[in-house]
Amino acid sequence: MEVRVFLVIFIGSIAFSNAVSFWDNFEIIWSPEHFKASPDGQVWSLTLDNITGTGFQSKANYRYGMFSMKIKLAGGDSAGVVTTFYMCSEREAGPHRDEIDFEFIGNRTGQPYSLQTNIYKNGGGGREMRHNLWFDPTQDFHTYSILWNNHRIVFFVDNIPIRVYRNIFRRNNFFPNKKPMYLFSSIWNAEAWATRGGLDKINWAYAPFVSSYKDYRVDGCEWNAPNPVCAHTTNQHWWDQYNAWHFTENQKNDFLWSQKFVTYDYCKNRQMHPRIPSECLLNQLK
Repeated sequence: MEVRVFLVIFIGSIAFSNAVSFWDNFEIIWSPEHFKASPDGQVWSLTLDNITGTGFQSKANYRYGMFSMKIKLAGGDSAGVVTTFYMCSEREAGPHRDEIDFEFIGNRTGQPYSLQTNIYKNGGGGREMRHNLWFDPTQDFHTYSILWNNHRIVFFVDNIPIRVYRNIFRRNNFFPNKKPMYLFSSIWNAEAWATRGGLDKINWAYAPFVSSYKDYRVDGCEWNAPNPVCAHTTNQHWWDQYNAWHFTENQKNDFLWSQKFVTYDYCKNRQMHPRIPSECLLNQLK
């Protein structure tokens, strides 16, 4: 079944319709007392304190599409706090999972948030990139989107493409394209590794830490076993057609502009990857 919660024209910008209901699309996966919806049900807040964080996941899973959420991150001294919006093929994050990740890593007061993106296939990761954001993500909601098809994965911030991960179409390559994925969001204590490699711990005097979500959009192919229409790419949907496989000239310019905010790129880490991963050799602007 094709799911169209919003309509998109992929010509350098993205147009959305109205948001969808939280309870129709998601379920809380732990600590429901740390979840709160606004009176009108349109804003969903997740809280981290010194006891626990919380998170939610989509009821449906998808193979390919466009997935988007507006997020306002926890403010103040947020070192060690991680807020997420990501896709995962397994509800329990098992050892053979595929993932496509946005992770927002908090920092000391006055220091910028770090946006980490990552890719997993069959439980293996190590495809991290980090960007500093060009705005304060704690002051207002900003839109974070994932475009996923069999040709590439693109991460967008406010419709600006900041990262492209292309499929090299070789056997056993590191591109997640076989398993349908659920959508997840969470806030949690990641002080062991997050800020400056775990050197900066959470200052609980600033708790609770609250990140808020709204305006979830999805235009993708919902996986309905045992005979899902998403089992094979069909080129019938905008997110799996030529314009979604390639950038417009404006998007190329936006992508190049965003690269000045990159602070870490796994492709350049020879200690972790003595041999350059094959996908790093591809032209990301194609």
